[in-house]
Amino acid sequence: MKPTRAPVLFLLAGFGAAAGWLLETAMVAMGRAIAIPPATLSIALVLIAIIIVGMALPVFRVVRGTARKAVDPFYATRVVLLAKASSLAGALLAGGTLAVLGFVLSRSIVPAVGSVATTIAAAACAIVLLIAGLVAEKMCTLPPQGDDPTSTATGKD
Repeated sequence: MKPTRAPVLFLLAGFGAAAGWLLETAMVAMGRAIAIPPATLSIALVLIAIIIVGMALPVFRVVRGTARKAVDPFYATRVVLLAKASSLAGALLAGGTLAVLGFVLSRSIVPAVGSVATTIAAAACAIVLLIAGLVAEKMCTLPPQGDDPTSTATGKD
């Protein structure tokens, strides 16, 4: 599996931003209230980020050689897939919540402080989830294998 690339994350963030803006515009056009992310979303995103990094720690210890026992390869695979999915979801949610924030702040009516605060918190926590997913994915990667670990960078022994 290839590591998560920045262009994919930016593409998903842009898609999330477009979807968020269109959703808010459609809701206002239909005469409905705009969708503001609840405070519990921020708490859930941070908890998921902590859990993902915590799940990657045993794999990281095995990769570094500091663990006493091996990790199940299926567990390591699941952690890497969860980390990648979390980084992608974090990018999508970050784009969407930033679009909601931009939409709320661009209206001529002054928004309530609570709605702006929860939207900022949701965007920040989505970015935390994105970063945690990338960190956990990096923690689960194997270091490059050389022929001889005692050889120097120039190739001379």
